[in-house]
Amino acid sequence: VLGGLLAGYFFTRRHQLNFWTVADAVAPGLALGQAVGRWGNFFNSEAFGDPTDLPWKLYIPPAARPPSLAEFEFFHPTFLYESFWDLGLMGLLLLVFTRWTKAKPGTVAALYALGYSLGRLWIEGLRTDSLMLGPLRIAQGVSLAGITLGLFGLWWFNWRRTAANEA
Repeated sequence: VLGGLLAGYFFTRRHQLNFWTVADAVAPGLALGQAVGRWGNFFNSEAFGDPTDLPWKLYIPPAARPPSLAEFEFFHPTFLYESFWDLGLMGLLLLVFTRWTKAKPGTVAALYALGYSLGRLWIEGLRTDSLMLGPLRIAQGVSLAGITLGLFGLWWFNWRRTAANEA
């Protein structure tokens, strides 16, 4: 995603396009791509959550289980949670992109950053294989930064300009 963001920036500069307008157009497709991409975790039996007995539990083969959880068979299907989250996010982004006529360029991209990061913050807390930096899950730290950037972007693109224009 970061590499695509950088490539998109250089592409829009080279072709004299508004970066934020292009980012808004790309954001729903990015959410859809992430929803589909998470299914790779299912096929690889990776990135699953804590043990569970919920009706939608996921069987994990013994070879893919962490040694500390070897006695458990069923786990939270975090790939499925994130896939559904990303599909819902895509729907929201499409709705905003097509219906919110007062939204300024960059609004949909900021909503993507906010929405994806909120979902990731929650889902990462369920996973058993998170990368840690001391007591902090790295993905949750990145998600907090994404939430902050998304909120700041919404304010910057919509309300800051409105307040400055009214003054």
